[in-house]
Amino acid sequence: MVEALRAIGPAPKPAMNAQALPLLSWITALVLALPLPAQDKPLEIELLSQVGVAVPGKAFQVAVRLKHGEHWHTYGKTLPEGVIGKPTKLRWVLPEGWSARDLPWPDPHSVPSTDGKTSVGYDGVVDLPAEITAAGKAGDEGMLEVEVNGLACDPKSCRPVKAKASLRLKLGQEEQRNASSLLPLANADPRANHKDSAKPAAAKADAASLGLSALLIGLLGGLILNVMPCVFPVLGIKVLAVVEQAGQDRRQVLKHALAYSAGVVLCFWVLGAVVIALGKAWGFQLQSPGFVFGLCLFFLIFGLNMAGLFEVGSSAVAVGSELQQKHGMGGSFFSGLLAVVVATPCSAPFLGSALGFALSLPALQGMLMFTSIALGLASPFLLLALFPALLRVLPRPGAWMESFKQGLSFLLFATTAYLLWVLSGMLEGQDLLFSMLALVAAAMACWAYGRWCLPHRSSKARRLGGLAALALMATALGSGWPRPNTDLPWEAWSPQRVEQLLAEGRPVYIDYTAKWCVTCQVNKRVYHDSGLRELILGKKVALLRADWTQEDPRITAALDALGKAAVPVNVLHQPGAEKPFIFPELLTAEIVRQAMNALP
Repeated sequence: MVEALRAIGPAPKPAMNAQALPLLSWITALVLALPLPAQDKPLEIELLSQVGVAVPGKAFQVAVRLKHGEHWHTYGKTLPEGVIGKPTKLRWVLPEGWSARDLPWPDPHSVPSTDGKTSVGYDGVVDLPAEITAAGKAGDEGMLEVEVNGLACDPKSCRPVKAKASLRLKLGQEEQRNASSLLPLANADPRANHKDSAKPAAAKADAASLGLSALLIGLLGGLILNVMPCVFPVLGIKVLAVVEQAGQDRRQVLKHALAYSAGVVLCFWVLGAVVIALGKAWGFQLQSPGFVFGLCLFFLIFGLNMAGLFEVGSSAVAVGSELQQKHGMGGSFFSGLLAVVVATPCSAPFLGSALGFALSLPALQGMLMFTSIALGLASPFLLLALFPALLRVLPRPGAWMESFKQGLSFLLFATTAYLLWVLSGMLEGQDLLFSMLALVAAAMACWAYGRWCLPHRSSKARRLGGLAALALMATALGSGWPRPNTDLPWEAWSPQRVEQLLAEGRPVYIDYTAKWCVTCQVNKRVYHDSGLRELILGKKVALLRADWTQEDPRITAALDALGKAAVPVNVLHQPGAEKPFIFPELLTAEIVRQAMNALP
């Protein structure tokens, strides 16, 4: 069989083209200064063992106990059809020679989810069982560590969770049962939440406090919109026009100010209703890697816009200056409508942040948030209309406004970094890498647009610059947009696990890899081939991943035995064969498929 595999020859080289907290960017910086209520942890875990003393070579049962916070839930090992979320995964770190094997998990059940909908997962207290086989000699001790990686959701939001637990066990000649572990009991009633009767009242108080803080943040955000270059020059012009039109009649001035404010509020209401309606149609946005990646792209692009890499809305100030030509109450009302429209090109990142926040809120609270932002935007007009003398203390428009806008861009970059952290809880390995590289390509597209698509450039330069920007953005979207989760069932590698699987008569495929190895990441793209995945699973090939990101003498020794000194190395062991088949350094789906087809 090995000779047949070697006859396949080297693979052709592949092409190398290559919840949650409110996502408010600028609002995020402001909220840090406000006294927000403490929130319950969505998930805590505990590692329980069936035995207190284990016997080397004898399997025993452990359980990873998930303790969900009130109203929070996680997902099962796999996602049922139509359920959007992230499967829960366990990652074991065991002493040398020890092995872990998952046992059947309890069936997930219907749980309340975001936006008033239901999902399928776990809540309350639930145990995820596994089987551990110890290695060593009597008198040794071993430390078991497990990491739970998943997504926790409550009725309002979702957030990625990574929790760790550990347990130290002794080895002896005879097994000693640990009766206090009570492993089966937590799954007897998977819906048990162990609620404290005092919690609902506290939760209501927290919600009220959070709602008040959010409204205050909205007011501050609306105020910030007034110092955007498209809005600030218009503000004084319009106030002067109203004061001159109404003379010294304060009542008339107030009526104009209220009419202007009504226009601002109405425009925000329309914007909020559209966004919230679309949000309800999408549903489970922050559980979707594609949606989170889209938010990363959105905030990065507008952060680059605010930093001055490229400009949009260059005619907004000219349009805004025409507001002074409108007269009467109707003119003030439509001036308020237009003020929001005119502000959009310069302040789209701010409005976009508000949109992201509104998507995570119930409809009524989302509309209140938009109302708060609108009142913040309109409030300076109200004050200046009532007290025209304040116009003399306003700073004049100038270069400081551009510096202020560029400084705020770093808040958007910070939001992008936060969203990447969220995305890292949904994607792993090569998929996450290509999503991050796609953001770099998107930044290059913005640079090309800002460099060559300027009015003073020739038509040829603008045309070529626009094509380059489109090509780079298309590359970013095509290569970096997260795909559905199709990960194969990889296990952690160990020499003992290889021997155990071969003794069971199963072929073993080993991927020696490291995160710092670029070729390793490119090779992993072959595992997205649906036909290859079905072939591997159909042949019942055990998949082991030897991660050499950090120094591991066992992996170094295994590579040396194969005559290799670096990664990537991919090998296929078959029971009874003297030597494994070593794949070429660069993989393609075809070369792996041929090797799998050669298996009996």
